[in-house]
Amino acid sequence: MTAAKQFPTLCRHWRRTRHLSQLDLAETAAISQRHLSWLETGRSQPSRDMVLRLAEALEVPLRERNTLLHAAGFAPQYRESSIHEPHMAPVREALTQILRHHEPFPAVVVDRKWNRVMGNPASDMMLSLAGAPAAQSDEEQIFNLAAATLAPEGLRRFITNEDVAIPLFVQRLRSEALESGETALISHVETLIRNAGDLPEHSGSPDPLLPVIPLELDINGLKLSLFTVISTFGTPQDITTDELRIEAFYPANNETRDFFAEAMEA
Repeated sequence: MTAAKQFPTLCRHWRRTRHLSQLDLAETAAISQRHLSWLETGRSQPSRDMVLRLAEALEVPLRERNTLLHAAGFAPQYRESSIHEPHMAPVREALTQILRHHEPFPAVVVDRKWNRVMGNPASDMMLSLAGAPAAQSDEEQIFNLAAATLAPEGLRRFITNEDVAIPLFVQRLRSEALESGETALISHVETLIRNAGDLPEHSGSPDPLLPVIPLELDINGLKLSLFTVISTFGTPQDITTDELRIEAFYPANNETRDFFAEAMEA
């Protein structure tokens, strides 16, 4: 398929994914509806700046912005860097400071597939209680937090409010994957969910996605009550940074707060 045919298809796909009319997108991108219509039918060819303007208006993730640029016949704008590369040192330092600041409570950094990238000692301790391996410096050591949470033999067996927590977590996984527009990621998430076996589901229609997920754990008699909050980078210019998520766990009662405070002092 030629670039002239690819871009109109992708542009329409993203507009429909974001549930926008041509008029809505045209107004957001500050262009005429007629111009947008011609771009979507292939009557007009977009400039590089126009591709980026539409991608910004559609809130397209950086990885898929490169796909849009390629479809329109342009070179990629955004690079994908390993978190361990020298020029990513400021990002690593920022993440380290965030994780350290959250102590004595758990916090982890995950990539778009929910593989653990970094974590603080409290997260290592909590996940090890649930049978997870300790964080390794070896880049080849992969621990998938989503798989460990959903697996019957993983963290899920300690979740006492799974009827609430698991449907919310699955909803978040699917929502983020669909928002990414990346077919491979959507397939990856659906595979994780399918491999987890029977999962509790929402009763009735799912509620709007909440910013927090309540989590009640009973780990061999140790009862912990937490809620989780997901954070992202505000204005990333690298694909890796764009796709990182920081999951911070907060105590929901004094007993849980005291447990982590005492455990991390020991």
